[in-house]
This record gives sequence, structure tokens and C-alpha cells, in this order.
Amino acid sequence: MAGAATLGFLVVLEIAARRYGLPGPITTQAKEVVFAPKSGPLLYASMALMMVVLTWRQRFVAAGLAIGVDVVFALVRWVADAEVTEGSHFGNGALWVMLGCAVVAVTRRTGRERLLLLKGVGLGLLLVAGRKTGDTWLLITSKTRPAVLDQYVATADHALGDPAWVAGRIVTAAGPAAAHVLDWVYTQLAVAAVVVALYQLRRVAAERRFPGHHLVRTFLVIGLLGPAVYMIFPVVGPVFAYGTGAFGTGGEQWAVALLWPDLPLPSGPPQPMTYDGITPRNCMPSLHTAWAVVIFIHSRGGPRILRYAGTFWLVATLSATLGFGYHYGIDLVAGVVFAVTVEAALRTFDRGWDRSGVRLVAYGASVFAVLLLSSRYLSTEMAAHPRLFGPLLLLLMATVVYGYVRTTRAWRPNAVVPAQRSRPLLEPVRADHPEAVVPVAERVALANDGEQPAST
Repeated sequence: MAGAATLGFLVVLEIAARRYGLPGPITTQAKEVVFAPKSGPLLYASMALMMVVLTWRQRFVAAGLAIGVDVVFALVRWVADAEVTEGSHFGNGALWVMLGCAVVAVTRRTGRERLLLLKGVGLGLLLVAGRKTGDTWLLITSKTRPAVLDQYVATADHALGDPAWVAGRIVTAAGPAAAHVLDWVYTQLAVAAVVVALYQLRRVAAERRFPGHHLVRTFLVIGLLGPAVYMIFPVVGPVFAYGTGAFGTGGEQWAVALLWPDLPLPSGPPQPMTYDGITPRNCMPSLHTAWAVVIFIHSRGGPRILRYAGTFWLVATLSATLGFGYHYGIDLVAGVVFAVTVEAALRTFDRGWDRSGVRLVAYGASVFAVLLLSSRYLSTEMAAHPRLFGPLLLLLMATVVYGYVRTTRAWRPNAVVPAQRSRPLLEPVRADHPEAVVPVAERVALANDGEQPAST
């Protein structure tokens, strides 16, 4: 059912993209079977997810085949003098291995083994499809939403002290080395998610089943739902609306003024502004923040090094989103609320829609709606009273996080099991009772919950 729904959604998005003269997610993914992939690391990370259902021998064979196929593709491109100007020089092999495993599952496996292998392949391909779906969504937002609401969000951001301007100056002063590290963290967020997911799914091959809830589910749902909000609240970000664009050129003709990150914003009533038909309207909420938050949440159950890595990725991602001018501060606040609400909804769905879960999801969704409406209709008041609205925004975010922590802790099974009333050892037993033929030592063990008496 879930697979059919996902395929139907991809087909609908493919048709919608074609209406605007754009390639859809199915087309772009099919091209990567032969042409240079957009992201080789993502394809290999997806293959690693698929391999959680394989034995160690099968994993080594799959990895060897993927590398071998990539070597062949590299040689063919070198002989044909086909220069790769955009994308990765590798990754085709990982995609070929995943598709090959799907063929093996259908033709050579039966029963539960076939289902498990297909689930593994589906998990890997879903991560790739999620990336392609997101790219198509963003292209559609740029074509269908010519007017953006950056002036409203930038004005509302005065309540938080204009953090994008502050972080932009800090990253600029830190130099190119720090910027390079932050850029790598920002672009490889999906790979970090795979690392955490691999730890969560490390027992799948031995137990022959997937856990009820894991990081990949939340990661994909955030990527599917987030762009729908972009259609309602289109924002391009301070580096575009108030700067020269992400790569230093090309945005001057559309910007309000060249202010980011050195000059303060001008005063005046905000209004919608027209922007180009290329730049995605992907700011409110910040999905990079949302993804980093769920990576942080799911890394809490791992070893110390994984917890440290999750914390580093969260801090570095927040620094990059603000420091590069991709988001406003209130985008990050909305991203945290969005991530926690989606995570709570999936956990509630997994365990059953009880009252505590429904209440948490409803509260998170309400706070998220309040953030959007306030940014649009109360931005001037928020800028005029920063000492009131700034702490209030952070308090609303904190209440959602606190509610999530408190509710999920209550869902954990109790470590202490109440003692059960046991049968007296000296209770008389009738001769015709079944326990009359049980040896005395075994009766003592049964009375002590299966523990054998200590030898004397």
C-alpha cells in the first residue's frame, strides 16, 4: 500500500513538472542509470541502507560490484572524452546494484526472504527518490510562486535580533576554511542521516525484520511535506532577497538592496516582492534544520561517538543555514517545531493514536501555524516589540520540544516489573494433580520464575 502510494505520488509530480517544461523525479532518476549522477555519495549511502538486509558476504560482493561498475563507467567516459561538468564521477554502480538486487528478489527469492530484500531495496531507492522529489518540488515553487514574502519574514526576524546578519558576519570573518567545512556539512546531510540509520538498522539482517520506527521514515516524510508549505509561504532567503545570490552574482537585479550581511535592514512596511523564476522558495520552514534536529533526536540512542556526531551536525547545520544567508532566524524556529511535530506524529502512529500523542501533535501543528501567521500578519508589531515577541517565539518552540521529551519519556516501558504473587512452596498437592509428578527441584524453580536453585 505504501509503495503504491509513493509510486502514485511520483507519477503525479512527474506530470506536474512536465507541465512547466521540467524533468520530473522519475526522469531524473532514470537518467542516472547511464549518465553521471548528481550525488554519488547519496547513491552509495542509499546502497548502504539497502545492504542492512544482506549478509556480510553479500555486502562485500555488492560493494565490489558497485565499485567495478563505476570503474567501467569512468573508463568509458575517459575513452569517449565525456567530461562530467555537473554532478559526481561515481554513483552509477550503486544504483545498478540496487536495481540488480530488486531483480534477484523477484526472480531468485521467495516468501519472507523476497519481502525482506524488496524492503531493503525500497528503503534505499526511497532515499534517492526523496532527493529527486525535493528537487522537483523546489523547481515547481520557483515557477509557480513569482512573488515572495521575504520582507515580512525579515521584518519579523527583528524580534530575534536579525540572527542571519550576525551569523553571516561571523562566517565571513572565520575565513574560507570554516566556510568549506560548513558547506560540506550542509550538503551531505543525507549521508549523516544514513550513518545514524545504519546504527538503528544494524540488527535487521539477523532478526529478518525492520524496526517499527527509524530515522529514514521521519527524514522522508519531512522531505515530502515541507515543500508543500513552500507553496503556501514562498521565501527565498536573505542572501537572495538582500544580497547578490548564493554564488556571489546574479541576484542584484532582484534584490531589495545589497544589505546582507553587513548593513541593517531598512525600516518600512513589508510587502510581497517579485523574484526570478529559478531560485527555489525553500526557506519557511528550514528543512535542513528539521532534518538536523531529527538526526540529533535519533542519535541520542546510540553510542557516545554517535551522540557527539549528531550534536556536531545540528550545530554546524544551524550555523551554515544562517551564516550562508540561506534562512532567516524564524525559519529555524519553525523548522524545529516542524521536525518535532512530524517525529511525534510518526511515533504516535507506530504505537497507536492515544490521547497523549494526539495532544502533542495537535499542539505542535498549532504552534507551527501560529509561527506562519505571525510572520505574515504581525511582522511589523513583532519588529516594534522585540523584547516581547523574541522571547515569546523561543518559548513557543521550547514548549513543543519539552512536550515531546516529556511525552516520549512516558512512552518508554518501565524498567521495574511489579512482583507477581507466587504460589507457596509448601502448598499441599493432591495425588491426582498434574504437579504431583513434577520433581521437587523443578517445582522450586517454577516458583522462582524459572531460576534454578543454587547448588549446595
